[in-house]
Amino acid sequence: MALVLLGLAAAGVLLPFSSGAAVQAEGLRVTLAAKLANDLLERIVATPTGQIVSTWNGRTETQGQVKDAGDVVFTDPMYTNFSRQVVCADVRVPQESGDLPSNFIRVSIRVGYQGREIATLSRLISK
Repeated sequence: MALVLLGLAAAGVLLPFSSGAAVQAEGLRVTLAAKLANDLLERIVATPTGQIVSTWNGRTETQGQVKDAGDVVFTDPMYTNFSRQVVCADVRVPQESGDLPSNFIRVSIRVGYQGREIATLSRLISK
């Protein structure tokens, strides 16, 4: 009986530590995903505005194929489960006339981890 009570007490003490480790690991993944999205956004913003949509729209880096600024796949194992997808589109703000070309490009970057989206970064870029 004492052994059962000791086992229950030990489980009660260890359970918060194990769930805390899981939360910490998830936080690390979200932070890394946000960094991957921001790094790619910096590359997109550095592209001449007339070429952003044609160069980046629809770009997909599948799981394990995420690339660095030099277009080389990351070899570090911590990147193997990440993926990225870019959507770029010309958009109009409500103040713009429908007769004129749009003045903005909306860039959205979605970062996934093991097939689950964990970070999205969107930005309007002025033409």
